[in-house]
Amino acid sequence: MGHCESLRCVTSLVKFSQYSTEDTNCFDVVVIGGGIVGSASARELILKHPQLKVALLEKENRFAYHQSGNNSGVIHAGIYYKPGSLKAKLCVKGLELSYKYLDEKGIKYSKCGKLIVATHRSELPRLLDLYERGIKNGVRDIQLVDGKEIREIEPHCKGLQAVWSPHTGIVNWAEVTESYVKDFVKCGGKSFLNFEVTKFNDAESADYPVIITDSKNNIIKAKYVLTCCGLHSDTVAVLTGCPEEPKIIPFRGEYLYLVPSKSNLARANIYPVPDPRFPFLGVHLTPKIDGRVIVGPNAILAFCKEGYRWSDVNMKELKEIFAFSGFRKMAMKYAGFGLKEMTRSAFIPLQVMQVQKYIQEITSADVERGPAGVRAQAMAKDGTLIEDFVFDSKPGAGAIGSRVLHCRNAPSPGATSSLAIAKMIVEKMKEEFKI
Repeated sequence: MGHCESLRCVTSLVKFSQYSTEDTNCFDVVVIGGGIVGSASARELILKHPQLKVALLEKENRFAYHQSGNNSGVIHAGIYYKPGSLKAKLCVKGLELSYKYLDEKGIKYSKCGKLIVATHRSELPRLLDLYERGIKNGVRDIQLVDGKEIREIEPHCKGLQAVWSPHTGIVNWAEVTESYVKDFVKCGGKSFLNFEVTKFNDAESADYPVIITDSKNNIIKAKYVLTCCGLHSDTVAVLTGCPEEPKIIPFRGEYLYLVPSKSNLARANIYPVPDPRFPFLGVHLTPKIDGRVIVGPNAILAFCKEGYRWSDVNMKELKEIFAFSGFRKMAMKYAGFGLKEMTRSAFIPLQVMQVQKYIQEITSADVERGPAGVRAQAMAKDGTLIEDFVFDSKPGAGAIGSRVLHCRNAPSPGATSSLAIAKMIVEKMKEEFKI
């Protein structure tokens, strides 16, 4: 049995067209966005519906170029998320599917675990709430541990109490994304790099009513479209007639590396107890699959959607950010937090102070600047940060709007949840589009 046949566990009942050599740019389903969610969804589509002709479009010269390839690499267990939310459900399921997939493919990972550490008495009630939330979410084998047990798990870490999650792990999510794409192509899917979508048009053809045009005027025709565009999800949604909201606001997360000689100071993920006064989680320590340890990230406004450095500025995108009422409201509410984050970005010792409450031995001499990622933070007009996954379409808005499904928001734990998200998306497309 070949590779593709061994993966297919569902026989499609979908009727499909017979293609001639002239139909090379015509597809039943086009998935736009070659990050981990788009790649997983394209893979799931062709596994569930092998008769369909499916394309995967990516604007960069490789897959997982942005968020999927610039993150901490954590395989999350599902503790932090509101019970009953899509995040909670899909993360818990996604972890199970991820480990199974990694084992099948022989992709290197480490189930190093995670400690969520309370270092002050004021954090203990919130830590207990987290533990109870994890139990409600169905997170396996989590425990409340005391200071002595923290030291047994992580000898250099101090704390009053912690939640221990033994099934949290680390992996290279870019490698996983590439593996999804390989599965997709082996099963007959067609992938396109350097295809930056700039326009959608209605076609006269009833068979392929959606015309997708890129920045070089290349054209692909589709019956149905799924967009998983991450940092550019709002921009692409607007191109199809959907509203801009939720608006994507880019926040850069900068990491530090522990110098190699200090990598032994953290063998597990060491995370803070979330503070509800602030919009982001805070600095943590994460071992990488290559043996190094990263410290971070901070959270500062990026000056463009691909703003990995202070010098990366796009004035058009920056003006759109400041023109958005939701961002202005959030900026006013968290002005003090934002100023502190910007200051820590400039002065490494201030970042180091954030982790010294867990591991006192770490000094400024033990760290060096590391990589950065940009988080696609979905935001409402009232300044609320949208934390759960968001999917939408615009039925009844002509051929384009009625045939396009948008994944508008898939933040962390999007990578962990990718296979579970893909299954949900394919079911959603089946319901909405009858494919």
